[in-house]
Order: sequence, then C-alpha cells, then structure tokens
Amino acid sequence: MRLVIDAMGGDHAPRAHVAAAEQAIAAFPSLQVTLIGDETAIRAHLRDETRITIVHTDEQIEDTDKPTTAVRRKKQASMVLAVQEVKEGRADACISSGNTGALMTAGLLYVGRLKGIDRPALSPMLPTQDGKGFLLLDVGANMDAKPEHLLQYAIIGDAYMKRVRDVAKPRIGLLNVGSEAGKGTELTKVAFSLLENSDLHFVGNVEARDLLDGVCDVVVCDGFSGNLVLKSIEGTAKMIFAILKQQLTSTWSAKLAAGVLKPHFKEIKAKLDYAEYGGAGLFGLKAPVIKAHGSSDAQALFHAIRQAQLMVEQQVVQVIRENLPE
Repeated sequence: MRLVIDAMGGDHAPRAHVAAAEQAIAAFPSLQVTLIGDETAIRAHLRDETRITIVHTDEQIEDTDKPTTAVRRKKQASMVLAVQEVKEGRADACISSGNTGALMTAGLLYVGRLKGIDRPALSPMLPTQDGKGFLLLDVGANMDAKPEHLLQYAIIGDAYMKRVRDVAKPRIGLLNVGSEAGKGTELTKVAFSLLENSDLHFVGNVEARDLLDGVCDVVVCDGFSGNLVLKSIEGTAKMIFAILKQQLTSTWSAKLAAGVLKPHFKEIKAKLDYAEYGGAGLFGLKAPVIKAHGSSDAQALFHAIRQAQLMVEQQVVQVIRENLPE
C-alpha cells in the first residue's frame, strides 16, 4: 500500500509526521510512505528511510489562508501535492493535519466525489464508555445539509463500520433534541422518514447526552450540529483532566493517591483521547483522504495512518460506491 502524508501541516510538523511514518513502516511491512514538504526539515528528524520517500516543496498552506484561494494559487503546496499523488494514482490514500477547509477543497477538486454523493462528510471516530467508539457524520464539511445527505452519510457510515471496525450490523442514529419520532427540525423529520424506510439498521433519534454511552455505532447530522458536538466532547475531556490534575496535586495525600491510581487514569485518558481513534475521514470521495487533528502528535498520526491503511485494505470506498442508490 502507498500512502502520502502532507508533512508540513499541523502544530508539530514535520517532526511528528516523520516519527509516525517511521513507526508505521515498522508496524506494516507492506506500507510505503511518501512525505511531502521541506526536505531539509524532514531529514533533520528522519532516522530510517526504509520504504520512505521524500518529495520536496517549500510551499505550504497556512491555517490563516482562505481554503479555495489557497488551493488554486498554491499549486506546489505540500497539501495540494499530497492530494494530487492520490489523484494521479501514485498513492492509495493521503493524510494531512493542515487547514481543514483547504483539504476538503483539494479533495473535491482533485480526487472528486463518488457518483451518488452530493456532499462529502468529515467524519471522526469519537469515544464511548465501552471503548468501541462511534462514527459521527458530519462535523463541518457541509453546514447546510439536506435530508438526502443524511441518508448518504448513514450509508457511508454503515459501510465504514462494517469493513473497518468489524461491526456486523451497525446501529444508525439521527442526532436530535429528543428520542421520540417527530421531534426536531424539518431536516431531521424528513431524514427520520428516509432512514426509517431504508435497509439500514436505524435505531431512531439519539440525544447528544447519550452519545458517549454507546447508544449507536453511527450518528448522522448536519455539519453545524456535528461540529458543536465534536468541540463540546473535546472541551469536556480537556476540562475533566485539568480538574483531576489540579485536585490530585493539591496536597501530599492527594499526590500519593494519584501515584497509586496513575495506571487507571492512563486507561481513562486512552478512552477519551482523540489520538487513539485516528483522524476524520473525508468520506464520499473517490479515494481515502484523512484529516488529522491540527494538534496531532506522532501517536495520533500513527493511528491516522493505520486508519487509512485499513480503509484501503478493506476497499471501503468501493463498498460505499456499491451501496449507494443508482
């Protein structure tokens, strides 16, 4: 499998990207990685070039750049070149932790949408109490969704959970303000009817407060609502650990207790840490494009690589294509 990484996107570029690539090469014998970015900066961190290729460019898209303008004007930017590698068949999938809007624009412009997908969905795996997680579609690719888009997201999520997460019969939930049928906006009411009459395992409306309890495997919503859920979960997790750290270092007795409980806290953190779940897939494109978190460290990027590899191996894009209505 051939994977290309935009090595200049994100807060820890390119050090984290190089470390993740080296870790992935060691873990996956059939993997070949191309790192795109400033060759001098990349080589400063590279220790093992086994099955790792560097494509040099000194141009990159900044987080402050306007997505569409940047993609069209910065033709040699590391992110644009990474996506073009996929388009031209030299890579099976790409990963970037750079500008989200620019990656979505580049994905649409160069890789293109699957036939039957009106709008791609940006879709991360999020944690649940049982450690299995759930897929949330969409978290910002499409703010003004239509009911048909939510049905398409459900089909995408169903295929992904079956092939990548090995869930035999994924439970599909519709994010809403109440669990009763007939609740919500015109969008959710019509989407509820479409999902209910589909061949999917639709379990009905789900409320945001129940998502981390593992009430379903796939949650569909418009990008505006999904982004609020995503940021709320991330913010809550950070707050919980900040409070725990403050309380457990406040006194000597608390510090002693913290030392005893440290292994358990690590397990809790692993369940809540986005780094353990990989990146957000830009689903609905003709090839896997993964958006890693901007603050991703090497471990988070490694899991994004693992996610991309599984998507290619399990032919997720092909499965989605086959399950879309004509």
